[in-house]
Amino acid sequence: MTQDHLSGDLALPAGRVDARVSAARRRAAALVSDERLLVGPLKGYHHETYAFPLPDADGSGRQTWWKCRDPRAGLFWFDLRAFASEKELVRALQGSITRIPVVIEREGVSLYTFVEGRTLGEACPPGQPLSGRHAGQLGALFGELVSVRPESVVASAGRAAGLRPAGRQDDSAAFLARLIDFTDAHIYQRHLPRYHPLFRDLGIPGGALDGLRAAAGDLVSRPFALLHGDLHRENFIVDARDDLWTIDWELAMVGDPLYDLATHLHLMHYPPGQRARITGIWRRAVENARPGSSDGWETDLPVLLAYKQAQSVYTDVIRAALALGGLTEEQRRRQLPRAARRIERALGAARRTLGLTCELSADEVAAVYVRWFGDRPPAVTASAP
Repeated sequence: MTQDHLSGDLALPAGRVDARVSAARRRAAALVSDERLLVGPLKGYHHETYAFPLPDADGSGRQTWWKCRDPRAGLFWFDLRAFASEKELVRALQGSITRIPVVIEREGVSLYTFVEGRTLGEACPPGQPLSGRHAGQLGALFGELVSVRPESVVASAGRAAGLRPAGRQDDSAAFLARLIDFTDAHIYQRHLPRYHPLFRDLGIPGGALDGLRAAAGDLVSRPFALLHGDLHRENFIVDARDDLWTIDWELAMVGDPLYDLATHLHLMHYPPGQRARITGIWRRAVENARPGSSDGWETDLPVLLAYKQAQSVYTDVIRAALALGGLTEEQRRRQLPRAARRIERALGAARRTLGLTCELSADEVAAVYVRWFGDRPPAVTASAP
């Protein structure tokens, strides 16, 4: 493999590597004979990642590509985390989930196998339907996820700090209520002192999640299962055999299996008709693996999708401010239209859920950010959780 094979994964241009990235690079460089073999940093919000080849331990002279992943220091997490250790979770899932990376220890560093291939986003961009082969493998993944015993992976990977154990009364309604509370308290209320002018001028009222909370109380109870939590096109790799591999398990959790379908549909941007096809595949897969896992899906899926749309508004508004705030004036001028279009789409999708009364164009969204940047200097990085 050469760096050309990884060109789609490169994230930071030369000259944008700070002290934390340099520390991650040094850890990776210590494992290879020549630092020029390192490729990266690779794309990724939660981790600083480098790929490199290492000789196989069998003395054959063959080489295997690995990834070294360091969590980004001081990173703000926009999603509820359930597991303390992604690497221990991936280890625990070996043999239960088909085509996931292997984790090994080399000189005290955890390494993940680098799956050679293209992301599903490159092989099948948004707007295109999945092939029959990939849709079938996606269905198999859904079935495997609900087949995993949640208590076994929690015991192996541990609970994330601050996450309370599931109670006896935990059900699908309580699960969604917990997610809504996290978005309201951890994302919106926590950042309101700084970002109130943005939310106000974008027409997002206080208490906008109250209606969603009421709807969450009517969810049908489904048996809890392991969820990947982030099944989008960049977290699937298509290998040389045209098989799908599932990567990046840092947002995995235990909860309502219908949430994984809702998250997947929200993130994949399927063409018309494909949602119904994928939903049918999910239903058959989870019912065959664990009967009752799709109970009430027809009434509950729209509620979970509404939550994902609302969540996107809060996270996109703040992420755009953070990303644009770290740029020069010229860079911000060039990138603001793209960010504004993304927020325009998010606001449009969540208009009914959040009770938004105005429809802003992308130009109007951009003007809101220009005013906010003019009123106060933005922070370059997010606050630590």
